[in-house]
Amino acid sequence: MKHLVVLTGAGMSAESGIKTFRDAGGLWEGHDVMEVASPHGFAKNPELVLDFYNQRRRQLLTVEPNSAHKALAQLENAYKVSIITQNIDDLHERAGSNNIVHLHGELLKVRSTKNHHDVKSWTTDLNLGDTCDLGHQLRPHIVWFGEDVPMMETAIDICQTADLLLIIGTSMQVYPAAGLMNCVPYNTPSFFIDPNPAVESKTNLTVISETATKGLKTFLELIG
Repeated sequence: MKHLVVLTGAGMSAESGIKTFRDAGGLWEGHDVMEVASPHGFAKNPELVLDFYNQRRRQLLTVEPNSAHKALAQLENAYKVSIITQNIDDLHERAGSNNIVHLHGELLKVRSTKNHHDVKSWTTDLNLGDTCDLGHQLRPHIVWFGEDVPMMETAIDICQTADLLLIIGTSMQVYPAAGLMNCVPYNTPSFFIDPNPAVESKTNLTVISETATKGLKTFLELIG
């Protein structure tokens, strides 16, 4: 069974109603990114940061996977599928995909501020005073700016075993995630789905200038 490695970004979930970082009117509007997505911001104003992610969490619980999420899950019938996502939502999981690496953390999880291995599921608001078993404040289980990306090595290892590469809804301009497309074996057939792609088709790279839901249909037609 061939190994299909899928890299997904904000455009994957946009059609489910999840606001994207780069769009006008996106979820960061009104906030300097360093205020709500950095250790310094959390230390300076933890209530602001917790409220910001509480709003994101509440929204996530109101949306559903779209047809692109579901199509990727169905591909497990024909391929070994590994999904490496920059998204912090759980829509891949809810659609039925089984092998998912979250590069930037997960919105429906929290962790201890003192022990990053102390992680637990969390579906309600997170407030000051919510603590781990040892009494330390909990924080969103999100990789903030300036923090290491702990799943990066795992993602690189997965890419190195790809027979096919599919990129959906990400500019692939932001590192370290952008470097993953260069980690697949040489001459691996690659497909890039994005309505405004930053690259052009070339040998072994087919660019599909469509949204995630339309682009997945085109991709399925191309691989037959």
